[in-house]
Amino acid sequence: MSVIEKPVSESENDRGQGAAKCIARPAFPHAIEESGMAEREIRDDRGQGRLEAYDDGVFVGHIAYFTMAGDPAALVAVHTVVEPDQGGKGIAGSLVREFYAMAAREGVPVVPLCPYAAQWAERHPDEAPVPEAGLVSEAERQLRERPGR
Repeated sequence: MSVIEKPVSESENDRGQGAAKCIARPAFPHAIEESGMAEREIRDDRGQGRLEAYDDGVFVGHIAYFTMAGDPAALVAVHTVVEPDQGGKGIAGSLVREFYAMAAREGVPVVPLCPYAAQWAERHPDEAPVPEAGLVSEAERQLRERPGR
């Protein structure tokens, strides 16, 4: 998927935040669902710590994450959530794949504290480098200090 930076108006953003977001669009034609299936967009809302998936403009799931402070910084996946009526469509996998791709573009590691993201990483070692143990410990410590996560 490629990422396109564009402002999102409140009418485009069902969360009503009106902030600029990164919109990931599939880079390969086969990544766009065909035969009447939905076109998936993945939007990074860094300010809210959410990577959100939309099918045909309808919100279908997200990864809650935070950017770990320190050197090196890292993107820390905390939860992956798919809307109950949207299961089995590959949404969670699309979100995690884009999360790792986003981190790679930024040159930072991913710490998958989310169980789904960790399992996905184990199944896709070519796309999901294993973070250093010290980085994982620090991410867990920072997560404990973040209220509401």
